[in-house]
Amino acid sequence: MKLSVVVPAYNEERLLGASLAAIREGLAAFEAAGWEAELVVCDNNSTDRTAEIARAAGARVVFEPINQISRARNTGARAGSGDWLLFVDADSFPSRALFADVLDAIGRGRVLAGGSTLAIDNGPWWGKLGLAGWNLMSRKLRWGSGAFVFCEAAAFREVGGFDETLYASEELELFRRLKRLARRTGRTVEILDRHPLKTSARKLHLYSFGEFARLFLKTLFTFGRTLRRREDCSVWYDGRR
Repeated sequence: MKLSVVVPAYNEERLLGASLAAIREGLAAFEAAGWEAELVVCDNNSTDRTAEIARAAGARVVFEPINQISRARNTGARAGSGDWLLFVDADSFPSRALFADVLDAIGRGRVLAGGSTLAIDNGPWWGKLGLAGWNLMSRKLRWGSGAFVFCEAAAFREVGGFDETLYASEELELFRRLKRLARRTGRTVEILDRHPLKTSARKLHLYSFGEFARLFLKTLFTFGRTLRRREDCSVWYDGRR
């Protein structure tokens, strides 16, 4: 069996090295179980040292010229040759224990795809409260955060990958299709919560509560149409780092 870890990265020179180091350490859990593993970084039209850092860490680097997270993930997935895909964001730091939980879930034989709850070390009170709410919804509704998604590669291809008409929340739409496929094939989608994914809280420092609230309300009142317009998704695309 082989695992392909896909890391989409746009101007991530500050955090990418530490993220890849954590991923390498986590992959030891799979390698100890006899799996092959590869690390694919999709450089999403970066203007900094992202690609250089990725190559120095031993990753295979592929290039996606259109700056869009769904396209970057799909481009990385097409380059992967694993039986399973694991998507990890470039500002996240998965533990070996979390990788071992993924391996255990796959080994039980019924899991088609899954994700993980999230944890941050610091951030404003409203960010921590929002994250707690997200983790609750994630477990109850089996929605995975795009920061950490694992999926059988054949299932990912069958459902068509991430929706490239979306500039945000593309992981929720993917999980909708994966859950439908899981029900049809007698399998499950699982959200792991024993060892939450540690992820950066930088957006909570770079953007105000008001900016997040306006984005949420605009998305709500336009029935999600803002998610299909890059200019309406500035939290992800205005380049603040």
